Amino acid sequence: METVDRMMAGEFILCWLGFFSSVECKLENRFYHKTCPQVEKIIANSVNNSLLLHPRLAAGLIRLQFHDCFVNGCDASILLDTTPSGEPVEKTAKANGFSNKILECVDQVKADVERECPGVVSCADILAYSAREAVVQDGLPHYPVRGGRRDGVSSSAKDVVGNLPSPSDSVKTMAELFVRKGMSVEDLVALSGAHSIGHTHCKHLHKRLYNYSSTQAQDPSMDLAHYLSLKSSCPKPGALSKEVADKLMVPLEPSTPLRLDTVYYTQLLNGKGVLQSDQALTNDPTTSGIVERFAQNPSQWAAGFTDAMIRLGKVDVLTGQEGEVRRNCRAVN
Repeated sequence: METVDRMMAGEFILCWLGFFSSVECKLENRFYHKTCPQVEKIIANSVNNSLLLHPRLAAGLIRLQFHDCFVNGCDASILLDTTPSGEPVEKTAKANGFSNKILECVDQVKADVERECPGVVSCADILAYSAREAVVQDGLPHYPVRGGRRDGVSSSAKDVVGNLPSPSDSVKTMAELFVRKGMSVEDLVALSGAHSIGHTHCKHLHKRLYNYSSTQAQDPSMDLAHYLSLKSSCPKPGALSKEVADKLMVPLEPSTPLRLDTVYYTQLLNGKGVLQSDQALTNDPTTSGIVERFAQNPSQWAAGFTDAMIRLGKVDVLTGQEGEVRRNCRAVN
């Protein structure tokens, strides 16, 4: 405890001297060490219990934090079902669409925390801690998450437009988006490695498979066997009823679909990326070298990924007296 207290005192001095950014000084290690000292343990246990039952939730928890932070900052606005304005909320936007199981997992984590420390821990911090536990459970090292985020009181579906990457985006478009959020091209490539787990809907692949350009039906950068495999899993639009077609999904990296690893990057180098935006990382000179480096150095990617997750958790946060600490993550107080 004495060592930790010295570390916190040292961080205070560095903030006062201006060596740390304002966000790093507003967010704190062990933010809840007096008000809810067991919070990280409670969240870890709650998330791990959910993942034991539903291992695929890990990808959703990581994606949930990313989608929250890139739209008006890490304020848990993506969790709101309604707001006082009555307008459609972020989670209803086309680019989102999270399963009930993922949202119910967060509800359970919040309930577990509230039992121990009612009205203390924000939903925004719960998202950051939960994403960290998902990362650790799927194979990467534990990393520190600072606390002190506050919850937003507004959420609008229209704010999602232009603030999240799409499956068909170019590297230039994605890189510009990351820079706007205070992140780097290296962060873009590192966080894309989250696609080593999880699934995507077939509708996001139809253009690559069946209508790539006016002269080519399929994306020519795709490995042929990979193309045929995806084509068999994702029939041509119109071949099935819309209700059935909308439910079809494929793994983003089928070799190790429940493990965060660098197989994803190796597959990209072999022309076996699933999303067009992923495969584009190997075709653009600004990112191809980073893909090769991560494919060859798993430990370097692991460090890059966790560092990028730390930076993600600092995007446009609310702190101090801004926002609120929600009692229910789905509704403002």
